[in-house]
Amino acid sequence: MKFYSLLLFCLIYNFSFSQSNTEVFLFDLEVSPSKIEVKNGKNISNNEGYDNQPSFLNDRYILFASTRNGQTDIAKYDTRYDSKSWMNFTEGGEYTPLKIPNRNEISAVRLDTDGKQRLYSYNASNGESQELIENLVVAYYTWYDDHTIVSAIIEEENLNLYVSNLQDGTNRKYASNVGRSFHRIPNSNLVSFISKENKNQWQIKSLNPETGAIKVIANTIEGVEDICWLDGKTLLSGKESTLFKLRLQRDNNWKQITDLSSNNITQITRLAVNSESNKLLIAADVSLKTEISETTEETSETTNTNTEVSTSAKAIEAVVQRNLDAYNARDIDAFMNDYADAIKLYAYPNTLQTEGKTKMRESYQNWFERTPDLRAFVKKRIVIGNKVIDEEQVTANGKILEAVAIYEVENGKIIKVTFIQ
Repeated sequence: MKFYSLLLFCLIYNFSFSQSNTEVFLFDLEVSPSKIEVKNGKNISNNEGYDNQPSFLNDRYILFASTRNGQTDIAKYDTRYDSKSWMNFTEGGEYTPLKIPNRNEISAVRLDTDGKQRLYSYNASNGESQELIENLVVAYYTWYDDHTIVSAIIEEENLNLYVSNLQDGTNRKYASNVGRSFHRIPNSNLVSFISKENKNQWQIKSLNPETGAIKVIANTIEGVEDICWLDGKTLLSGKESTLFKLRLQRDNNWKQITDLSSNNITQITRLAVNSESNKLLIAADVSLKTEISETTEETSETTNTNTEVSTSAKAIEAVVQRNLDAYNARDIDAFMNDYADAIKLYAYPNTLQTEGKTKMRESYQNWFERTPDLRAFVKKRIVIGNKVIDEEQVTANGKILEAVAIYEVENGKIIKVTFIQ
């Protein structure tokens, strides 16, 4: 038992901390019969700490694991408004968030504070979670359909491939010593995985989860276990800052597409392509050093201004997020600490409800004490200047309420909140 716990700790340590400088990037893809172009790279996580395992929720939203307040949770990025919100509020850390097919739910591997590691589902509306597979320690996985999961399970010193059927509760082992990359192969009934049985040459293999049939597809790039599918015949992978492609039955070996070092990328890890094959997500280690080129004084001043604005936006959002966490914990002291002495609460558009911290504390302390199931879930967040606009879903005394809160922050304190219900 002691060895098992040590193995589990080491796996999660590598899982979450060995890539402490990872960021998530979004690129445009232009694909033609003759070439693949990768353009307009953008760092969408832009966050100190761990940001990894990105996936497309749909054409608009992106999911990834992201660190906040020393904990890794599920972040949701809105490509339309360039904003980030949070999908869950648990004491454990969440990794590898994926959309569950045909359900309004997200799945993720969760490491609880007691050391328990399991795969959970999360309601996309209110964030409530439920364990999916009992008694198996899931490390990495993908969905074959809405009730079948293909995953790497921790067993002693190995990662072994299992297929779990949630309808009949069965878990069948099909391969040993596998990697972390699992993908449904487009336009097929197959799932790809990385086989490490041959230590000298890792292989990409396919699995039919219904029959258990396994076939070799191709060799990986040496030492690389992260891939994704551009289409049913084309694979993408990366080594260091270089992105490669392999066209099955045409390319004899992996061919270079582009070098992404200009995006500050040093080591490509996870990759994901959207359903239209025109967007690419890459998680990567990034350089801590920024190349400074000679620029005019005007350009330098503009860059400094943009940096200050970006830092300010992060700080403003951090105040509101910390306050929301205190609200969900019903910690009245921590909650009130984020408000200015002259805080004003309004009902939209301009009806003053309370003014000052004394009246606000009395109101919220009473609310916290009589609402044991209180929980606010941010569905969408936009940061504009010193304002944070949250679309929220609040659970209180068995009821679910919808609201919008507009926070205004100055000098690290919330000075005004306007509620729209």
